[in-house]
Amino acid sequence: MSTSQLPDGSVVMRLYIIFILVSGLCHYLQCIQLGYPTDPIDLQLQEKLLKILERIRLERNYDTIVIYGQSGGEDCLFHELLPKLQLPTVLLTKGSSLSDWSFSSDSLLLCCDSKAEQEQNTRSLLRLQQARRLVYLESEMQPQWLCEDYFEREQHNVAMMNAQGDLFSCRLFQEINHVQLDINSDSKSSFDSIYVQQFRNMKGAVIRSEPDQLAPFSFAFSDPISGKLKMAGFAANVVNTFAERVNATLELPEDLEVGRIGKSEIWLKTLHNQLDIAAMLERNSDAIHLDYLSFPYISSSYCFMVPVPSKMPFMEIYTIIVTPRVLVIIIILFVIFSLLLIYSQELSWHQLSLANVILNDRCLRGLLGQAFPFPNNPSRYLKATCLILFFASLMITTMYQTYLQSLYTSPPSENMLRSFDDFQNSRYKIAIVRNELNSLERSYNLTLASAPNAYIMESWDDFLKLRDSFNANYIYAVTKMRWNTYVEQQKFFKEQAFYYSQDVCFSRSVMYHFTIRRHLPYRQQFDQHMLYMQDFGLMKLWFGRSFYDMVRLNMTEMEDHSNPLPAGKAVFLRDLVYIFEFYAVFHIIACFCFAIECFWGRSRRIAPIRNL
Repeated sequence: MSTSQLPDGSVVMRLYIIFILVSGLCHYLQCIQLGYPTDPIDLQLQEKLLKILERIRLERNYDTIVIYGQSGGEDCLFHELLPKLQLPTVLLTKGSSLSDWSFSSDSLLLCCDSKAEQEQNTRSLLRLQQARRLVYLESEMQPQWLCEDYFEREQHNVAMMNAQGDLFSCRLFQEINHVQLDINSDSKSSFDSIYVQQFRNMKGAVIRSEPDQLAPFSFAFSDPISGKLKMAGFAANVVNTFAERVNATLELPEDLEVGRIGKSEIWLKTLHNQLDIAAMLERNSDAIHLDYLSFPYISSSYCFMVPVPSKMPFMEIYTIIVTPRVLVIIIILFVIFSLLLIYSQELSWHQLSLANVILNDRCLRGLLGQAFPFPNNPSRYLKATCLILFFASLMITTMYQTYLQSLYTSPPSENMLRSFDDFQNSRYKIAIVRNELNSLERSYNLTLASAPNAYIMESWDDFLKLRDSFNANYIYAVTKMRWNTYVEQQKFFKEQAFYYSQDVCFSRSVMYHFTIRRHLPYRQQFDQHMLYMQDFGLMKLWFGRSFYDMVRLNMTEMEDHSNPLPAGKAVFLRDLVYIFEFYAVFHIIACFCFAIECFWGRSRRIAPIRNL
């Protein structure tokens, strides 16, 4: 390129100077807009606002700022404070978040005007329900109107500041729903706090609840003194004590039917905001959405209660009295003693034969403790052998006589069921409610409905009546919490009827939660109260006495359902069938051996005659 085509240096310098001036002007205007207002009224208002924000931080720290909207198309007052706050900030100029933000629970919400917050995202609404709000109040908006608007949204931690710098805070359970606070006050009393715990004293406000009447969790009864419906149970007691703690009125449905179980109806009522806190425990695996569940209340396993195995019949005792290993040892001893008797009689092996070893009647009688013919002039070896045989027979007969008597006195039980296959192959039916079965199959990937002995019931009431009757023809699904009441009940039985199977379970650890309304404003207070009840040991107390509460309210009876066997049961002829069969078989074998011996002896006598 030639030098004539290069730009003039003075022109480049002028453009550079213009660029520097424009940049400086933009930076100056930005500084004026964000941090250096020239209006003394704005400066004074910002100073008050900074004091309010600092006071809020002293009451409880906040780590994130969320700013909603703009005020009438003008710049929002809160925007001008951002450089001084130096905190992470989320700007929602349209009044709502477009996606599910993971807002911190310690976020502070700043609203540019009373209409700025128009949150439509359901997840953000739930996360920010308990967040603190500071609203810039327009001149035409009254504090009581703004508080009413937020109370209808069930958002209660609301403070506001008007154009004159006056600070107001909403109060829910007061005749006048707001108070004016002194910005310069340093009092740390709860009355002067900007944000207070609104639900510490509800002053008789209503808490709507309903028990599912699934004992021992919760059940309804009529108070004999007042005639009003009340509820009890170790789950219902949490709701009762919470209502007393916050000075609220617990309201039960007027059409509540005592004794009727309504889990599905209560769940639907909670979904449609017709109940605040249901006295019903729900598994986290069954819940449609965890937003309708409280903090976990209790952990339990969910297994089966199985009938105690019946006693073995007397006729089968003889099949187990001698184990195969011991029988082999006795046979070996029999062979050894037979060999010793054969040798010690003549101190030679001339009489040794298979028949003399296997069919040695003296050895057999000796082991059974019976008498047998003894030679006139026995050798000392034969005497020693007979003495050893005597001690062996004494131990065997004494041991098995004692063993047989003990088994007749207290027969052993049949084998316990250890798996689902054992359940399906047993003589018992597996009783379960259809709704419960569908939930379990969906949660744990089971196919219990296809089992040939599955007994599926449609009604919870019918299932509970069957389970409470202790019908020993069925296996029942039960939680460990309910099983503990059955344990207490079986203490009054003559003998235990059922046991809790730890081997076959739907789940060994299930978390149970209270069912609550999704946007319950005092969710945190209820969760905290629930933890207090656990820490103070009241939950354990309620849990331990739940069975006696059921007895006191006629929810169960102290009746013996065990059907024990009568003491000193007689031995019938049918119980000795195996003995007679054993006796007959060995008699046939003995006759067969005797016939062979006779035939063999006759053939030996005839053979010499033929040779002559």
